[in-house]
Amino acid sequence: MEQFALYLYVLAIALFILSLRWMSEVRTSRRGNIAGVFGMAIAITGTLIAYHSERYDLLIGAFAIGAIIGVPIALKLPMSAVPQRTAMSHAFGSLSIALVGVGEYLVRIPGISIFDSAVLSVEIIIGFLTFTGSCIAFAKLQGLIPGKPWIYPGRVFVTLATLVISFGLAIYLVINPDQTFIIPIMAAFALIFGFLMVMSIGGADMPTVIAILNAYAGLSAAALGFVLDNKVLIVAGALDGASGLILAIVMSKAMNRSFLNVLFGGVGAIPSGGGDGKGAAKSAQSYAVEDVATVLENASSVVVVPGYGMAVAQAQYVVKELADILQGKGVDIKYAVHPVAGRMPGHMNVLLAEAEVSYDQLWEMERINSIFPETDVSIVVGANDVTNPAARTDPESPLYGMPILDTDKSRTVVFIKRSTAVGFAGVDNELFYMPNTMMVFGDAKQVLTELVATLKG
Repeated sequence: MEQFALYLYVLAIALFILSLRWMSEVRTSRRGNIAGVFGMAIAITGTLIAYHSERYDLLIGAFAIGAIIGVPIALKLPMSAVPQRTAMSHAFGSLSIALVGVGEYLVRIPGISIFDSAVLSVEIIIGFLTFTGSCIAFAKLQGLIPGKPWIYPGRVFVTLATLVISFGLAIYLVINPDQTFIIPIMAAFALIFGFLMVMSIGGADMPTVIAILNAYAGLSAAALGFVLDNKVLIVAGALDGASGLILAIVMSKAMNRSFLNVLFGGVGAIPSGGGDGKGAAKSAQSYAVEDVATVLENASSVVVVPGYGMAVAQAQYVVKELADILQGKGVDIKYAVHPVAGRMPGHMNVLLAEAEVSYDQLWEMERINSIFPETDVSIVVGANDVTNPAARTDPESPLYGMPILDTDKSRTVVFIKRSTAVGFAGVDNELFYMPNTMMVFGDAKQVLTELVATLKG
């Protein structure tokens, strides 16, 4: 039976690798998701076969509770809340890994080896810091706490000090493995570090933070796999950790930022000069839906720029309907997708795929930016920070140097937004006040529905 379980593990690992491969492209992402689901189901089956359990009733109860909680979330959760759900998945996964690590350590006392003690100590630290970090990320994404970074004198020193103390206690535990009272103290400092780390990170960096937390969770799982001698846990954790790390690097590159700048830069803090970042001295020109319809009637090329505002309004279906109407009139339609648009990597791709937008119409930033100067109209649906020209023109802006969509270079920009309030980075958008920008204030779904009705009429 154990040999059969190994075969199942090999099959599960192959599906995990194929899942990552297929999910790296929009066209094959659905196939990758299915492969990952089947891979996990096979891995669980193999584990149940390989390891004897004395309480199958508890396993069945755990499966039932998980299904009761998970199925309604999967069926009812709006796509705008996927980033929050992802953050909580990281939180629950890392907490379970940390608790298993603590239990495994206590079971192996006395007589635990130096290797096992060291690996479990590191795994416990990473698991607990990922738990609190993911909880704070969820709270910021959900709006339960402000998205602005928590800035105070000496914050970097305080944050790093908690991590150093936690690892110092881990070293003491390895030297004195029987001193198990150190474990809760070590875990407490790890929890504090996770809290402080994400609290000091601004909302604009949440997509990168989610990727980093994903890497942490994977590393802790791989470390636990070595102690438990579970091959599939080692490989799955390594794949998870490596993919999260690579994704975080890609996201940082997309924002022209380093890891250290993301973790300690405090982007989104109110400038010390006293500016509130809300452009109170400026005035944006408001237009009616009929004005926008007139401009679109005379356009030959349109680029749609989706953002988190589209996700909140769940307007992706109306966006697709508008694009279909314009395409029926002979207008060339493209969608400009910034790598960090929304609240998590690939957020906009998921939403547009849900609305069955053709993959051929999705253009990444590097391809689409050269097209904007030749574009008649760009329709920005709730994308704020990723369209802010200050990233190119204002050295004092926290966004300066971040690659953005060159939407402002279009002949006309239609910006659909509830107000001129700042984006998640807490930075005012200069695009609101440019002469070629038509601001249409209101809920994205409602505005677009009216625009579709006007064009049909």
